[in-house]
Amino acid sequence: MTTPGPVDLLAFGPHPDDIEIGMAATVAKHASVGLRVGLCDLTRGELGSNGTSDERVAEGEAAARLLGAAWRVNLGLPDGALTEIDLHVRAIVEIVRLARPAAIAIPFADDRHPDHHRAAALLASAIFKAGLRRYPAAGAAWHAEWVCAYFINDSAPPSFVVDVSDVYDLKRRALACHASQFRPAAPDAAKTRLTSPLFLQLVESRDAQFGAAAGVRFAEGFMVREPVVRPLLTDRWPGAVRRP
Repeated sequence: MTTPGPVDLLAFGPHPDDIEIGMAATVAKHASVGLRVGLCDLTRGELGSNGTSDERVAEGEAAARLLGAAWRVNLGLPDGALTEIDLHVRAIVEIVRLARPAAIAIPFADDRHPDHHRAAALLASAIFKAGLRRYPAAGAAWHAEWVCAYFINDSAPPSFVVDVSDVYDLKRRALACHASQFRPAAPDAAKTRLTSPLFLQLVESRDAQFGAAAGVRFAEGFMVREPVVRPLLTDRWPGAVRRP
């Protein structure tokens, strides 16, 4: 794909399929309105029970093209051993400084998978250090406007949701790109939580529940630390898009 450069939204995933599980439709939504989206996987998923690391990276690249992302990179950090050591932090800092995003999406920290929890802490530290002009890494210091957390396995009441009803089929197709994880063909494939059709049902039912709560068909949920600001308590201001 295209060499990493400035984007409007930068999404990080611990493994090559995590961004798709949590926010594939939001990626597609941003791309569909002309915004540039960059995707960055921290690891190649080499500890996964199915698929090789090369297969997993190739599947992620296919999904990124389908979603309309400007680029996708893989930092190749060690799967199962993400930690806040300087080597890992610096790799993330340099991507943030290169991408100069307005918004950054990272995994929700309170997740059953220990890699997702550790990734959230590592990313929070690196994103903060990306804004320190004296932190020794390539690129000029950069502060994103805000950092949002998306859900992978577990969820909580979201701070806000993004209506993705009109692009939701792209999420299904992006998840299907990760055949080694959801539909492994190898005769010795291991049965995992992901290979059960109930996992994709869980993902879609969560997005449907978020959507129904917001009065739309499908929505992806996000958490932020900061209060979400609205101009008014009503959407009746000039130029506002009103729901029917």
